[in-house]
Amino acid sequence: MKLDRWTRRATLLLAALTVMLSGCTTYVTSRVTAFSDWSGSDATRTYAFTRTATQQNNLEQATYEQLVADELATHAFRRVNAAEARYLVGLTYSTRAGTVTVSEPVYANPWPGPFPGYWGRPFDPWGPYGAYGAFPAGYVNQNYPVSVHTLGIRFTERATGKEVYNVTARTATDEPSLVHAMPYLARSALDGFPLNNGTVRTVRIPLDKNGGASNEVPGSAVPGVPPAKAPVPAPAVAPIGSAQTVQ
Repeated sequence: MKLDRWTRRATLLLAALTVMLSGCTTYVTSRVTAFSDWSGSDATRTYAFTRTATQQNNLEQATYEQLVADELATHAFRRVNAAEARYLVGLTYSTRAGTVTVSEPVYANPWPGPFPGYWGRPFDPWGPYGAYGAFPAGYVNQNYPVSVHTLGIRFTERATGKEVYNVTARTATDEPSLVHAMPYLARSALDGFPLNNGTVRTVRIPLDKNGGASNEVPGSAVPGVPPAKAPVPAPAVAPIGSAQTVQ
């Protein structure tokens, strides 16, 4: 009968953990910094992408431009030929190796031995400290390798060359490929556009089948440019942090 009581406890604990974990959502977290002198209206939001010499005839560049175009379309931007554009939009992006330090608890076993019991009592799945387990004996810092992905988006007025908006999104994940992180970076960088000058905030986007890319409005077509394909969904990207947008 006593064993049945311990079995019931363990079963209830496992059921509770299953319910809790089923409601968990994984997020991709980005740090966003914006500098702004924005005064444009929806009626003047026409743009064209501008490229550096190394970005010319570059398929990777074209892929990232389309991701950004899809996000810009959700903010009433319309992509046109460069000669007709109010704004020129330039992209910069990079990936570098980094490390993240995590403080992890270290637990001590006050009753070591070859048997699963203590003080002569039968095995208790709740342990000697109750339902929440032992308190940590201390903490140790562990370093883990990560890849730091960055996307910068710069708006200038075509007629004057004046910079009017410059935003950077940065995320650290265990996924080394920039292409997998880019949909989340594009969405994070343009979330809440236009941000106030000097804004620094954290944006957290749930992992989804669209790879973090918006699915509200497709990017505007440009004469002579073939329609863009939907962005490749990103696989699970390990987040640094959790839940929603934080100013």
